[in-house]
Amino acid sequence: MYDFLLTPEEQDLKKEVRQFVREEITSDFLRKMDNDDITYPREFVKKLAARGLRGIRFPKKYGGREMSWVADVTANEEIGCLGMALGCAFVMPSIVGEALNMFGTEEQKQKYLKPYIEGKLVAAEALTEPRGGSDFFGAMTRAELEGDHFILNGMKRFVVGAEGADFFLVYCKTNFDPAAHKYSRISLFIVEKGPGVETEYLYGLMGCRGGGTGRLVFRDVKVPRENLVGELHGGALCFHQMMIPERLTSASACLGVWGALDLAVRYTDKRRTFGKQIRKYQGVSFKIADAVTQLDAARSISYMAARAVDENYANVRRIVSEAKRFATEAAWDIVNNAMQVMGGIGYTDVYPIERALRDIRLGMIWTGTSEIMNLMIQHEYYNEVLDPAYDRRRMEKDAMHPDDSERCFTDEDMQAVFGDGL
Repeated sequence: MYDFLLTPEEQDLKKEVRQFVREEITSDFLRKMDNDDITYPREFVKKLAARGLRGIRFPKKYGGREMSWVADVTANEEIGCLGMALGCAFVMPSIVGEALNMFGTEEQKQKYLKPYIEGKLVAAEALTEPRGGSDFFGAMTRAELEGDHFILNGMKRFVVGAEGADFFLVYCKTNFDPAAHKYSRISLFIVEKGPGVETEYLYGLMGCRGGGTGRLVFRDVKVPRENLVGELHGGALCFHQMMIPERLTSASACLGVWGALDLAVRYTDKRRTFGKQIRKYQGVSFKIADAVTQLDAARSISYMAARAVDENYANVRRIVSEAKRFATEAAWDIVNNAMQVMGGIGYTDVYPIERALRDIRLGMIWTGTSEIMNLMIQHEYYNEVLDPAYDRRRMEKDAMHPDDSERCFTDEDMQAVFGDGL
């Protein structure tokens, strides 16, 4: 799908990743992941690195391919059918790498980004705190400067790769002035796994198993000053930049629901009741039609968002948030339709539809819930339309009686009518 939108190089990448998914990852490996027999999929990471499939967007001198965001989305869609945990392991270099590539020093890139892309290191990001959730800038984990290093104390949870990562990107409060603006309170650090960094708890998850998701605790961790990423108190800039790959990879990975839909199509073509294939019943075939239409719509907005990032489009934050919300919610509807047309067998572990459903449910929660995406979308759109420079036609003037029609009264209008009696 959408090959006509891809360059020849991007089409070749798609074929390469499709072959990797089909031939390199065994069903037994996926079953072990879902059983939590695998704590973190390092074998998967090594196979990706051997194929040069980590860091697709990043410079070749660090081991990347210097390709587009569209290429990245293409690869994510193919990988996505393997499930959320492997999808996360695949896209994490795009997220962690974004901060290191955009804000890191050359020394940081050589020490961390290059071996990370080459598969010699595994990394994770540590964002969420027990008392924070979506209140990211209210982070309580703190890093205090003492000479040539920081002392870090605090806790992060829901860290995918808490068990398995060699280093973490950790956001910490560094500006303790009560009057400081929320965007100038935090900083971003590279924190290596070592003394004082403990994975104290691994979560039992509904889906996305085998990714080592857990809670990190930092106790008097000594972090060299040279491990500060970007400016001191400048973590907000890093965070806002990282939210682009966070949300776009979430959207594109959920396009991997095509695997569940394909399974349902093959099943309904073979299954017979009352003397004919169940695909011949509109109650079944129309659900497939709805699902594939939603999938194509999700693909469209995800690829458009990728192109917008490649072109440095002005409203990229809104479009990426729209892609994340729409694609993850569409994926949920699609996998539910796939289970519904398969009937009772879809609710068993005879087919992996139930695993896909458990996995995909996470899409509407992580990297910003659908509600947070709505908050972002409406905020950006209001700013766009209410900007004095907005130059599109105003429909208010097209009313049958534009001078007499009801309108929203501003505070100034009301003051003029009622005076101080208001």
